[in-house]
Amino acid sequence: MLVDSITPLPIACTPAARLLAWYDVHRRTLPWRADPGGSPPDPYAVWLSEVMLQQTTVAAVKPYFTRFLERWPTVESMAAADDADVMTAWAGLGYYARARNLIACARAVATDHGGTFPDTEDALRALPGLGAYTAAAVAAIAFGRRAVVVDANVERVVSRLFAVEQPLPAARFELRRLTDTITPDLRAGDFAQAMMDLGATICTPRAPACALCPLAGDCAARAACAQEDYPRKATKREKPVRRGTIFWLEADGHVLLCRRPPKGLLGGMRALPSGAWSAEDPGLADGPADVRWHPLGGGRHVFTHFALDYAVVGGTAADRTAEGEWWPIDRIVDAGLPTLFARAAALASSQMDMA
Repeated sequence: MLVDSITPLPIACTPAARLLAWYDVHRRTLPWRADPGGSPPDPYAVWLSEVMLQQTTVAAVKPYFTRFLERWPTVESMAAADDADVMTAWAGLGYYARARNLIACARAVATDHGGTFPDTEDALRALPGLGAYTAAAVAAIAFGRRAVVVDANVERVVSRLFAVEQPLPAARFELRRLTDTITPDLRAGDFAQAMMDLGATICTPRAPACALCPLAGDCAARAACAQEDYPRKATKREKPVRRGTIFWLEADGHVLLCRRPPKGLLGGMRALPSGAWSAEDPGLADGPADVRWHPLGGGRHVFTHFALDYAVVGGTAADRTAEGEWWPIDRIVDAGLPTLFARAAALASSQMDMA
């Protein structure tokens, strides 16, 4: 841990000043980011990107962000969007509660704030789906407010900078406190993005490029030659495993789809019919029709809190009377299925002719 009693450095030599100087030269070019000194960032774009980036990589978010802005360029257009259209456009990005919160937040901004995002951290926190991190990020990046922004990249940088021994996730309160001590009053948004860029490109989980780091001389972990030992992490508990069956029922060139309940896992998403997921194999329970089912294969899909071992079975109906949405098989990729069901559909459509 760095000693609190060290004589303060001149402002020009502070870690924040060095980091911002590095950021001005080496910042990443991202579609949602405004250049320092240029036009102010669009709060709607900043908010949209921050919601998408939660637990998702920059590379995965870029095409979704571009498509969303093309289709819904303002918060008012997002507020007026059909829920099902937004959920379908979100398919494949994962963590689908974010999409539901996206719609709810846009409608709250349009209805309660006249289509203008509030510009303080507390007011942003009151919006649907904005937790402490997202509210701080939007306040700092979109409005230049001094806010303490801590994502996974920042956690790694700060844990190494101060050699924080407490493991994650218990260390998060201390990491936020330490980030607060180095966050400047001016250019807080640029500082937050600089910390994120540093963690993403220099202070990486493995083989950090310390020779290129503007904070190398301040880093307690580097001084101890222990960079990769931080952040400390608590032992992960093994995820429970559930089992389930996914049904591919086709008729007349179409496959039966359903809409999952609005709340809960994959809520509101279009999907293939599936029975309950539990510790026991459900077999063919809750099949959507009384037909002969053929095994087509299976796999494992890992969710945040559990892993699902799933079997895919296929059958053919005489007509399209089963309740649900009958979707053309040759356009199944356009259905906007979440990743689990998109994989099951790809498997089933390739195997049905051989069943």
